[in-house]
Amino acid sequence: MEQIKTYIEKNRERFLEELFELIRIPSVSSSEAHQPEMLKAAEAVESALLKAGADKAEIKETTGHPVVYGEKLIDPALPTILVYGHYDVQPAEPLDLWNSPPFEPEIRDGKIYARGADDDKGQMYMHLKAFEFMVENGNLPCNVKFMIEGEEEIGSPSLKQFCAENRELLRSDVILISDTTMISLDIPSITTGLRGLSYLQVEVTGPNRDLHSGLYGGAVANPINVLSEMIAKLRDDKQRITISGFYDDVLIVSDEERKEMAKAPFDLKAYQDALDIETVSGEEGYSTTERTGIRPSLDVCGIWGGFTGEGAKTVLPSKAYAKISMRLVPNQDSKKVDQLFETYFKSLAPAGVKVKVTSLHGGQGYVAPIDTAAYQAASMAVEQTLGKKPVPSRSGGSIPIVADFEEVLGVKSILLGFGLESDAIHSPNENYPLENFFKGIETIPWFYKYFTELNS
Repeated sequence: MEQIKTYIEKNRERFLEELFELIRIPSVSSSEAHQPEMLKAAEAVESALLKAGADKAEIKETTGHPVVYGEKLIDPALPTILVYGHYDVQPAEPLDLWNSPPFEPEIRDGKIYARGADDDKGQMYMHLKAFEFMVENGNLPCNVKFMIEGEEEIGSPSLKQFCAENRELLRSDVILISDTTMISLDIPSITTGLRGLSYLQVEVTGPNRDLHSGLYGGAVANPINVLSEMIAKLRDDKQRITISGFYDDVLIVSDEERKEMAKAPFDLKAYQDALDIETVSGEEGYSTTERTGIRPSLDVCGIWGGFTGEGAKTVLPSKAYAKISMRLVPNQDSKKVDQLFETYFKSLAPAGVKVKVTSLHGGQGYVAPIDTAAYQAASMAVEQTLGKKPVPSRSGGSIPIVADFEEVLGVKSILLGFGLESDAIHSPNENYPLENFFKGIETIPWFYKYFTELNS
């Protein structure tokens, strides 16, 4: 196992070029215009699995974008690790905010800059290269399966059904995922919790057409004004969400667990400086890390309507729209929250407008126990390569399918992420430090070794 460092150093440039070839494919799952690239990316992952040493790799149809499945089964008596990742990426817009083309990866200041550099092509590719090393050097200690999907960025709408239809194919002892962050390489951490998600679009309609703001302004309800006022009522002055029943299922984390969470280093000033903000904001009574880890939130992700072009157009618009994201904590049901939101939001509408609420996607939160052999193997692997025992941490992000894995496949997941909060995933100038990429490749074989030993 010690030869992993030598192997990485020897193949460093090849690893990067292979990753860059995948990144150059604009596999944006939410865009109809990029459908051909989705299949091209799936084919690239299939080819990479076979080249890395999989005995079998194939593209499997779903009701949406395909899943790439691969496997190398060496002994049915040994444990089986199922590696999950995704080859789809977020849209790159706004393009003018990128310092380099989003699908032309570029290395600057020791980081890979590109859409998908971290989320999740870079992190997923660590597993392929770690697998390649173990196969080539005869160090693969257990069975391994791969399930790389193409719909994570749109909520994995087809994957739960795919899992239900392929339970035997996907049978495993643990699901290993690198699609999360750690505090840093100096302060390593393992994600033990994810927030769920409820993502909706709202539409407010006033008059049956756009109107002249001089002839009608002040006499007809302006949908943009109304929508803004409705959104403002979704949180109170303590930054608590005002939706009736919203907190009914929120699990209250004990004071003891909050004290343990507080032991993880967090530099508030550095956090603010990195974001160029003077102060933080959020629910009263909770720290910044608690607000993003154990408490739900509500944010407007986009708002539009009327005239937004250059110059002036005095228009009172017929319609206004917004996209609203609610991050949920474990035990909150996204479908229930969708309904609570719709009922409450419509109740805020004044006479003179009509309101439509559309659920776009969602998923449940997830908590992984730290007393399992899988977590211990992950902790030992990180300590082996980074020299420090990682701390458990909860992420503010969501991977909705993780809760479905446990429900459908009956298997726990380990979230062994090597991204950083500063990697700007989903934003312009997404990046991934080279050191994290290579340290991930170095760490993953140790997880295989320790997990197999602990389950022997």
